[in-house]
Amino acid sequence: MARFAAVEAYSHEVSSCGFWPGGYHIDEPVFYAYAYAEPPDFREYPIKPEEAYFSKELNEFLLPYEAVRTAKSPDYALMAFTQSTYEAAGNLPKWVGMH
Repeated sequence: MARFAAVEAYSHEVSSCGFWPGGYHIDEPVFYAYAYAEPPDFREYPIKPEEAYFSKELNEFLLPYEAVRTAKSPDYALMAFTQSTYEAAGNLPKWVGMH
């Protein structure tokens, strides 16, 4: 990534999510979500679906691909994850740097 992109991307609050095929401390494919700068109580926010969890090692929420693949509604499971992690980042008060 070009330095200017990284500087711009992290010069304000960021809520990000994506897919990771595994590796670097993750033994399975997962969807991930994080916020930068991490707002207070972000880690404790009730994330959906119930299979999602916060990885203290990676400082981000993870949702195993297998949980999405085998869900009654995979679309709903993934949307619930992305929506609830976005809400955790945006709805918590006093997000660092917000004006």
